[in-house]
Amino acid sequence: MLEGMGILITGGASGIGRAAAELFVDYGARVAVADIDVASAQIAVDSIVARGGSAIALAVDTSSAQQVDLMVEQAAEWLGRIDAAFNNVGIAHPLHPIDELPLSVWQRTMDITATGTLLSMQAELRHMTKAGGGAIVNTASNSGTHGTPMLGGYGASKAAVINLTKTVAVEYASRGIRANAICPGVIDTPPIAALAAAGTDFSQIINAPMGRIGTAREVAELAAWLCSGRSSYVTGQAISIDGGQTATP
Repeated sequence: MLEGMGILITGGASGIGRAAAELFVDYGARVAVADIDVASAQIAVDSIVARGGSAIALAVDTSSAQQVDLMVEQAAEWLGRIDAAFNNVGIAHPLHPIDELPLSVWQRTMDITATGTLLSMQAELRHMTKAGGGAIVNTASNSGTHGTPMLGGYGASKAAVINLTKTVAVEYASRGIRANAICPGVIDTPPIAALAAAGTDFSQIINAPMGRIGTAREVAELAAWLCSGRSSYVTGQAISIDGGQTATP
């Protein structure tokens, strides 16, 4: 499905990003795995290479325009061309009602999630425009499509990701660039696993008709399809992957 493609993945050291890196390689891509935790990104790359895949680890703080530009430059040089980018950056924050949400928490959440996605897309778009096209997939969240109590900053940052994605899709369609967002529900990633280990039963909380939380690999499968030519007429969409949670009243 991704044979011969060069794909840049941010937030690729763990969770959904690492699952995507491994899956994309299984589907025939070469991947640049970028993360602020470059040591963990290198561990992911070493695992991919040991299985016969082609990957490189890159360090990046996506809230820094300079670092993002360098990351895209390095990825393009190593890959030869960035055919697709999976921007999988973002952080949550401690639970706060809106009237008690510290400005510092709001700012950090927006800097990493919203600004980080914006900066990544800006650098990727410059490259893809010159190369004649490409596909961008951004990790948003169901929290960006509706109100999520106590997570107002997180939800707002993901809503910004969705809007930026749709704007890019409209602005760049004529230049052969597609942009879509993925909106996961509760997914089995390290933060969720830690809460589950502490006794949180998400199957009783999420109200998903499928009765379970999702896996990082399932989200990666959707990202792979959106990066591939199989989704050639899909752009400007924010697609939920949540076991039917948002379909319930």
